[in-house]
Amino acid sequence: MSARTTLPWPLVALFTAGYLAPYLLPTTVGRLDSGLPLSATQAGAVGSALLLGSAAAGFLLASRVDRFGPRTLARLGLTLAVLGYGGAALTHWVPAVVAGAVIGGFGSGTATAVAATGIAARPDPHRVTTYGLLGVSALAGAVYLTVPHLGPGHGLPLAALALAALAVWPLTGRLAAPGLAVRTPGATGPLPHLRSGLVLAAALMCWSLAQNSLWGVSGRIGLTQAHLSEVTVGMVFAVALGAGLLGVVAASAIGPRLGLALPIGAGTAVIAVCIAVSASARDLTTFAAGEIAWNALYPIVLSYVIGLAASLDGRGRWAVLVGSASSLGTAAGPLAGSVLSAQAGFPAMGAVLAAGLLVVAVPMTVVAMGAGRRSLAVVEIPVETPVYDRATAA
Repeated sequence: MSARTTLPWPLVALFTAGYLAPYLLPTTVGRLDSGLPLSATQAGAVGSALLLGSAAAGFLLASRVDRFGPRTLARLGLTLAVLGYGGAALTHWVPAVVAGAVIGGFGSGTATAVAATGIAARPDPHRVTTYGLLGVSALAGAVYLTVPHLGPGHGLPLAALALAALAVWPLTGRLAAPGLAVRTPGATGPLPHLRSGLVLAAALMCWSLAQNSLWGVSGRIGLTQAHLSEVTVGMVFAVALGAGLLGVVAASAIGPRLGLALPIGAGTAVIAVCIAVSASARDLTTFAAGEIAWNALYPIVLSYVIGLAASLDGRGRWAVLVGSASSLGTAAGPLAGSVLSAQAGFPAMGAVLAAGLLVVAVPMTVVAMGAGRRSLAVVEIPVETPVYDRATAA
C-alpha cells in the first residue's frame, strides 16, 4: 500500500486533541499541586480522575462510533473538552476543578475513540498514527515552553487543553455524519484475534501505568530532587518532546524494515533503562539525558503498538479498546507514581517501574511476533518530504 495516499487531517487533528491531556500530565499535576490547596498525592489523584474519564469514554464508545456517526461524536467530545477543561481552568473551587477535569477527560477520550476508529479503517494506520504523534509532541512542546512564562496558577495547562479542542472543532465538518460512516467490507461480527487483542490490551495497560507513573511526577523530580527551576524543567520537557518528534520521524523512515517485535520489545527494554536514569537524577545533565532519551523512544514504540492494535480489526474496535486500556494505565499513573515516590523515594520508584516494563515487554513482543507471521503491514512515510511540510503538518 502506498504511503502517498491523501492524509485524513481531521483524524490527525482529533488524535492530537485527544492525546494531548496525557502529554501535559506533569505540568497539569504540578500546577494543581502548587496552585490549589492539594497535596502532591491529591493532585496526582485529580490527574488520574481526568484520565479515567478518558478511558471510560473509550470503553463505552468502542463499538458505537459507526452507530452515532464520527462527526456527531467528535463534536460532542470536543465540546465536553472545551467546557470541562475551560471550567476547571476558571475556578479555584476544588470539587469544580475535579468535575471539570473528569468531564474534559471524557471529551478527550471521545475524540480519541473517533480518531482511532477512523485510523483503523485506513489502509495506512501506522502512517496516520505517526502524524498524529507528531502533532501531539509539537503542540505539547510549545505548551511546555510557553506556560512557565505566563505566570502561576493551575489553570494554564487546562486552558491549553480547552483551546486545542476548540481549534480542532471546525475540522469535524469533514467527518462522516450518522449513517454515512465508512465500514470495512466483511469487518463485522465478533472481535477477531481475541487472545492477541486481550493480551495486548492488558500488557499496554501495565506499560502505560509504568510510563505515566514517572511522567506524572517528572516535574517534581526536576524541581525537588534535581533542584531545577520551573523554566528549566519546562525547557527540558520541550526538548524531550522535540526528541519525540525526531523519534516519530525515525519510526516513519524505518517503517516495516525491523518488523514489529524488535521495535516494541527492544524499545520497551531501553525505555526501562531511561526511566531508571531519570528517576535517579540529581542534576540537570542526568535529568535531561533520561527524559530526552525516554521521550525520543516512547512515541516510536507507541506508534508500532497502536498500528498493531489497529491491524487486529478493520472496524477499529481493538484500536479503541487497546487505547482505552492504555488510558486506564495512564490514569492510574499519577496516583501510583505519587504514592510510590512518597513511600520509597524517586530512585526506588524508578527501579520498580523499570523492572515492571521489562516483564511487560515479553507478552507485547509475543503478540507482535504473531502479527508479523500474519504479515500485518506497517506503512512507512517517505522521508524525502520537505521539512517545511512536516512543520506545517505538526
